[in-house]
Amino acid sequence: MAKTEPFDKHLDLYEAWFIENRAVYESELEAIRSFIPSEGKMLEVGVGSGLFAAPLGIREGVEPSEVMAARARERGIEVVEGVAEDLPYPEGSFDLVLMVTTICFVDDPQRSIREVVRVLRPGGSFVLAFVDRESPVGRAYLAMKDESLFYRPATFFSTGELLEMIEEAGMRTDRIIQTVFGQLQEITERQPWREGYGEGSFVVIRALKP
Repeated sequence: MAKTEPFDKHLDLYEAWFIENRAVYESELEAIRSFIPSEGKMLEVGVGSGLFAAPLGIREGVEPSEVMAARARERGIEVVEGVAEDLPYPEGSFDLVLMVTTICFVDDPQRSIREVVRVLRPGGSFVLAFVDRESPVGRAYLAMKDESLFYRPATFFSTGELLEMIEEAGMRTDRIIQTVFGQLQEITERQPWREGYGEGSFVVIRALKP
């Protein structure tokens, strides 16, 4: 069952986080933007309220929360109700599929990644962005998980674990970058991203479908 209840009930509180942590949000957004092409058919899985898809120019999304989907539609995104494990699109529909933190909320992450492979065209890109469980922010989220409104139902993954899932799904990892260095409350200006992982808390992987 999709873990939508906190987002259904507390959409405004969810969006307030991005306002209060503007520098973190902008750092994450710019890291993802470096993987977004100027053209092509693109989809965000777990589009939420459209806070990433809209500024990145992604106009299609899948979202199980009707409350979040309604806000995304206000931002000009065509949203279809659905879950990552059963994407409502035919095989080979997209040039790029994006997931931003969605992987920690799905019921079956491996099946979700296989679904991404299915709906991608040959040579298409899967862009997976997430908070690394082994990073400073990841460890802080784990420590407060039981008290967190939004992260209580989440499962956090290390970069290594997700790289293994990507490989098992038959994709080739092409590039990895990272941003959000230090604790969230310490970040007051947008940070540049760096290649690799192991230092930044927010990691973005690009994998290619053969």
